[in-house]
Amino acid sequence: MRKSVVVDNKKYMWDGVEYPNEGEANAAAEKYEAARFEIHRIAEKETVYLFTRRVVTEIKVEGAPS
Repeated sequence: MRKSVVVDNKKYMWDGVEYPNEGEANAAAEKYEAARFEIHRIAEKETVYLFTRRVVTEIKVEGAPS
């Protein structure tokens, strides 16, 4: 499986898991959505692949400003 996919000019990364059915994929997708990820699914034969992305909304910089 490819590691990333672009959908509507948005890059999604594969979560690295091959889900054997929709039920397991749905449970994982719910956890990702609760963590504020966007989800894209690809089903091939009996396997479901989840691709996720999250927009950076805050950047934390450590250390004193220069």
